[in-house]
Amino acid sequence: MEYTRDGLVEARRQIDSTLRKLRETVKTLRGKENPERYKSQITLAERRIWAFELANFLIEREIDDM
Repeated sequence: MEYTRDGLVEARRQIDSTLRKLRETVKTLRGKENPERYKSQITLAERRIWAFELANFLIEREIDDM
């Protein structure tokens, strides 16, 4: 599949925005009075962070190869 450089840059920008929000979500949930209660939400957010970081890495590699 072919992507434009502008499209990849925009995708990276959107992913960065989502990553910032997810990291704040994890920080907020861990700061709650009983963070153990939010364990599944924290785990889900952390897995999404990992997936978006991987996507960003692959996008960067694709941009560098252009």
